[in-house]
Amino acid sequence: MKAMFLAFVAMGILAVGADLALDRIGFSSSDRGSGADVRLDDS
Repeated sequence: MKAMFLAFVAMGILAVGADLALDRIGFSSSDRGSGADVRLDDS
């Protein structure tokens, strides 16, 4: 039981760390989904 709880905590720490690291280097969905090639209708 203790090993499973430790695995869940480690998974959460890795997920948050990966999200922050990817956001810091420019791989967030808002950064990747916007740019000069994205066309938005004015209507």
